[in-house]
Amino acid sequence: MKSKGEPSFYESVQRNFDKAASLTKIPTGLLAQIKECNAVYQMRFPVKIGTKFEVIEAYRVQHSHHRAPTKGGIRYSQKVTQNEVMALAALMTYKCAIVDVPFGGAKGGVKISPREYSVPQLQKITRRYTTELVRKNFIGPGIDVPAPDYGTGAREMAWILDTYMVFKGGEIDAAACVTGKPVTQSGIRGREEATGRGVYYGIRETVNDKDLMHKIGLQTGTEGKTMAVQGLGNVGYHTAKISQEEGGIKVICIAEYEGAIYDADGIDIDKLHRHRAKTGSIMDFPGSKNLNQRKKILEIKCDILVPAALENQIKKSNVSKVKAKIIAEAANGPVTADAAEVLLKNGVIIIPDMYLNAGGVTVSYFEWLKNLSHMRFGRMEKRFDQNTYLNLVNLVERQTGKSIKQREKTIIARGADEIDLVRSGLEETMVTAYGQIREIMYRKKDVNDLRTAAFVNALGKIASDYINLGVFP
Repeated sequence: MKSKGEPSFYESVQRNFDKAASLTKIPTGLLAQIKECNAVYQMRFPVKIGTKFEVIEAYRVQHSHHRAPTKGGIRYSQKVTQNEVMALAALMTYKCAIVDVPFGGAKGGVKISPREYSVPQLQKITRRYTTELVRKNFIGPGIDVPAPDYGTGAREMAWILDTYMVFKGGEIDAAACVTGKPVTQSGIRGREEATGRGVYYGIRETVNDKDLMHKIGLQTGTEGKTMAVQGLGNVGYHTAKISQEEGGIKVICIAEYEGAIYDADGIDIDKLHRHRAKTGSIMDFPGSKNLNQRKKILEIKCDILVPAALENQIKKSNVSKVKAKIIAEAANGPVTADAAEVLLKNGVIIIPDMYLNAGGVTVSYFEWLKNLSHMRFGRMEKRFDQNTYLNLVNLVERQTGKSIKQREKTIIARGADEIDLVRSGLEETMVTAYGQIREIMYRKKDVNDLRTAAFVNALGKIASDYINLGVFP
């Protein structure tokens, strides 16, 4: 529940929208169309759990149809509400626009705590939910394409695909009805790490921004920066791991459901992951200090704080205790609108969620394209490229009379596989999107922060789509 006087997640999204909208020249009627959710499907369905029937509350929201299909994850959480799903669907619309992925925004939610159900019971619930979506035409490769979110993963997406194919077995593009599937079931390599890797690329671009770093008194570059990560789920884990391994960032604090740990010398994420798999907890990790409250992580002095859990984590009641210089919103809506105003006044940089965690939908887009083309990326060109590069290396050796080691030759001549292409495409997407946001922030005198710049960027693109459709001449 939100604290007294705190804006809800949905209210924060709408307030951020209004702030950015006031800085554009987009007609009021068009802004009203962009702002509101186009379709909300609220459902209740019975599922037999053990010897009893439970009535499950669930939602699917399609925020905008300016592009088709709509796209967005499905979360399983006891905290799911219609307003939360509407907020998430709206963010998906803006997120897709920012990274130039041709989808409208959508989101789904099932009001359950996955921890309270067995795997067979979760499968029942997932299949029943999918059946409802099929019956109301709220799922399909060209209609609405779900993906994983908080509380769901590749397993649930495989169940959704299988259920969809029961109804649409003759549909040649059926595999594209959902993304985030296992690689063995028409998924794509690199999807599991995609959101966390995108978060890292977004952080890297921000800390390489000389003007922004000058404002907060930090040197450019990732090397040696300190980081605290709230949430060691899929997003938090990959963000921390990639930041540590590829960026040289020191991860000094981790918080999870069971508590938080701190080590000023840095926490080895892979070792922590193995420790948690073995003990069931991040607590008592060798060399680290247990913190008495998991939310103490929000008060840790560090360069970069990464909230990678749920929304409304930093709010009016605790924002004064935040000591980080950069807030990297890996989760959706972790900073309320009120708290954001305070942070910005204090000179804190907020890397907004709708840009920073767009790696998931970007690679989902790649998976969707793969499913529609019915071909693995790299299959056609990998060997050709590899042979071409090898011929070039051999030519250089002959012309110079020098040779290189076979291992080095193999590395240089290697053709790109699917995961290489996915990572490259994701990096290009995040770098380009940051450049567009930064350009707006420095060009428009009334835009002073990355979130507002990202919103202005998204609204301009969406408005252009509507006008091009002839809806608002």
